[in-house]
Amino acid sequence: QVQLVESGGGLVQPGGSLSLTCAASGRIISVNTMGWYRQAPGKQRELVATITSGGGTNYAGSVKGRFTISRDSASNTVYLQMNSLKPEDTAVYYCNAQLRSSVGGPAYDYWGQGTQVTVSS
Repeated sequence: QVQLVESGGGLVQPGGSLSLTCAASGRIISVNTMGWYRQAPGKQRELVATITSGGGTNYAGSVKGRFTISRDSASNTVYLQMNSLKPEDTAVYYCNAQLRSSVGGPAYDYWGQGTQVTVSS
């Protein structure tokens, strides 16, 4: 059984900062790409940022230069540092990990439960 547990969401004023953390636990053989996605009310889930096992990163254009994704492969943890937050960043943020839970088996997508980020004055 694999679990992704997120923490760090909350309410922040425009221009403020928040940091999200997601830890994967359980039967994990290897972790490939990890990332963050978000879903605002009435909108589809969208990519925020991803990071590969080799450290390569990819960002949505709307967050580039403001958000930074990083990971600790030893603990299967991914982080998202969010600076200069805007009201349009308000959403539920979901952690994602592509990982193998059996030797020689395929990698599957796993998702966290989501954490609310609200940017408002």
